[in-house]
Amino acid sequence: MVSSPPWRWLAASLLFWLAGTVSGAQPVAGNNTPEEETVARTEHFRVPFFTVRNRTGSNDAENYFGGKRDRLRAGYCEISGKPVPVLQSLSEEVPFYVPEDILSLDKVTEKPVKPFWQAFRQSTGKRAPVLYTHGFYISFDRGCRRAAEFQRNLKREGSLVLFSWPSDGVIVNYTQDEADMYWSVKPLKALIDDYFRHFGAGRANLVAHSLGTRGLLLALVRLAAEQSGKASASPLFNQLVFIAPDIDAGIFRQYLPVIKPLARNITVYVSEHDSPLAISAQLHGYPRLGQAGAHLDGLTGIDIIDVSAVPVQYPSGHLYHLYNKPVINDLEQLLNRNLAASQRMNLVRSNNRWQLRPAEKVTGSADSTRGGKK
Repeated sequence: MVSSPPWRWLAASLLFWLAGTVSGAQPVAGNNTPEEETVARTEHFRVPFFTVRNRTGSNDAENYFGGKRDRLRAGYCEISGKPVPVLQSLSEEVPFYVPEDILSLDKVTEKPVKPFWQAFRQSTGKRAPVLYTHGFYISFDRGCRRAAEFQRNLKREGSLVLFSWPSDGVIVNYTQDEADMYWSVKPLKALIDDYFRHFGAGRANLVAHSLGTRGLLLALVRLAAEQSGKASASPLFNQLVFIAPDIDAGIFRQYLPVIKPLARNITVYVSEHDSPLAISAQLHGYPRLGQAGAHLDGLTGIDIIDVSAVPVQYPSGHLYHLYNKPVINDLEQLLNRNLAASQRMNLVRSNNRWQLRPAEKVTGSADSTRGGKK
């Protein structure tokens, strides 16, 4: 397992510290005052959410929901993206990801679940909706901000909804997060049932990251057991996407035949540079599904996208769906254009996997860059 070079950690930590200390009203080019320029360029995002977290009683948006278990609630995260000019000037000069703005959760607006469903259905329009489940070490605040980043990357405003389970948001509480993820399987399965009922067979997309993929897998196993013996003209869901899955690869192999009939297509993103998954593998004693390696051999009937050849843009190597343009572009083709791996740019077939390559590195015939075989 190749880990991220130490300089990436140091450089990124310095830049994010700098981002947190720099005012959004730093001088920028233009005739307006710095304050006017910042207001003019500040972006605003509205992220729909479902959560089974507890209300804390705080009016502070960042602490509105806590890390305790509770009933299902719905609403909207109101996010703003404030530009940081000093980082914008660096973003194209360094070989790793640098944020051009700082996202903050400004307001949480709750809405009763039934009216929320109606509003969400209207906002999706003709687009197939995406249900996104976050991973480990994610407070409600961080989950909203990452969902906003994912939504922005995919240009999915109004058609992506976050499921926020009660992660503690504390990096040393991995086992507690595991327990809360397992507890969340039942409400997540019920939410997926409603998702199917509101959007119909074969329309909705289910996407999960890291530890959230484990909850999604187990929820689908429960759903498959209920569907056993029922006649179905088509799969219940469109795309099922596991990003950097923190799942025992051997357990996934056992359950794959059970969940495969539920979706038109299953995609798994993996990397050999994923440091958190390397730690998880050491902790559990078995390789994780999101790690590249021999444990993926023989997995057929799904698309395994190996992003190891794409330069690491974020220190952990675990958040490539948020901060790595080649991966974001591939997800956009998959979720927005519904393209198969054989139709997407910069994927090269290698045994039972697809290798994602940076555009400038791909050579050869057209088939080499658009789903060609190696």
